[in-house]
Amino acid sequence: MSWTAAAWLMLGGSTLLLFIGLPVAFSFIAINLLGAWLWLGGEPGLMQLARNSVNSVMSFSLTPIPLFVLMGEVLFHTGIAVKVIDGIERLIRQVPGRLAVVAVVAGTVFSAISGSTIATTAMLGSLMVPVMLSRGYHPTVATGPVMAIGAVDMLIPPSALTVLLGSLSGISISKLLLGGVVPGLLLSVAFVGYIIVRVKLTPSLAPSSALTEYRGAERFKPFFLYVLPLVSIFGVVVGAMAAGWGTPTESAAVGALATVVLALAYRALNRKNLMASLQGTVAISAMILFIIVGATTFAQILSFSGASNGIAQAITGTGLPPWAVVMGMMLILIFLGIFVDQVSMMMITLPIFMPVVQALNIDLVWFGVMFLICMQLGLLLPPHGLLLMTMKGVAPPEVTMAHIFRAVVPYVVMSLLLLTLVFFVPAVATWLPALIG
Repeated sequence: MSWTAAAWLMLGGSTLLLFIGLPVAFSFIAINLLGAWLWLGGEPGLMQLARNSVNSVMSFSLTPIPLFVLMGEVLFHTGIAVKVIDGIERLIRQVPGRLAVVAVVAGTVFSAISGSTIATTAMLGSLMVPVMLSRGYHPTVATGPVMAIGAVDMLIPPSALTVLLGSLSGISISKLLLGGVVPGLLLSVAFVGYIIVRVKLTPSLAPSSALTEYRGAERFKPFFLYVLPLVSIFGVVVGAMAAGWGTPTESAAVGALATVVLALAYRALNRKNLMASLQGTVAISAMILFIIVGATTFAQILSFSGASNGIAQAITGTGLPPWAVVMGMMLILIFLGIFVDQVSMMMITLPIFMPVVQALNIDLVWFGVMFLICMQLGLLLPPHGLLLMTMKGVAPPEVTMAHIFRAVVPYVVMSLLLLTLVFFVPAVATWLPALIG
């Protein structure tokens, strides 16, 4: 069988199964079984597939995933998140769209201590959107910032999807985690600026309301008691990786331990929410690891069939400059983000993209950060963006899907502008990893 036929069978078959609704992991495992039978030699090939599957999840580099997930689960199940929002709200004075600004700032803090975009969006959406609506905020102003900052969670470490991308692509996980910091913070600042300008131009979108005046220690106490200690966890995790004191796994372990210790110190951790946190961690981590099994073996079979090398040689043989090839890859990722989830995007494209990226000597961290931005865009793109569905699930009934679609448009535009900035100014993504490394 030619490599073109193998590519159509493997890539086309897996994509078809995804579009008809089969779960991601099952779609790729089904295609893997067929590929192993065809190209690895029938029954012996199936045995080899089983051995490869076991080896794919025994990598030490994957251990940060459950630890990052645990940090977010403990934060949300113990209710510390509500205290953080209160601490941030007391600090922010009367600015246009104040509660929307609070949501962005709080979401940035949660991004630095949570590895789950869905958890951040669900938590902020259920807590803050009803409050903003009750104070007369337009639904687009109330929901847009929450969804947008939830997507930024993917860029600011710790991020389970960043670890997954690094593991599947062969990009340094620690450099990829550090590379997302500056773009993520730039997006957060851009969101705050946009909210203030928009509401200042149209005050009716977010009417100002009377503030409770806190003076002296009463105003700053929640910040020092809750916000600062949690932000310090981010400093410990990133600082340990940046200084070379620990691997991503060791840094994640320190972060998870610090989160649990803080929850105990606040007397917020009990047996019930600890079990809920552990169960959530096991469920999410098992799902991710099961997906890794399908993705890794899929890439191996695609390579063994000759499809990976054939596609890579076909692309590099076109004579296009590397920047044009990368631009084409980003356009493909943005297009896929309209239809499929982020893990599927990785599984479909990485076996094809990475051989080309390596053959063209493209900076892996630069490429990886742009890949992350494209996946972050996919979370927000109508009609199937995961965070759009999450917001609809937690928002009050008066918020319609039309509101949600309209709300997310300006934040998608800002994310596209960030992608353009990183494309033309790679130092935005590579400066911090290079400085540390």
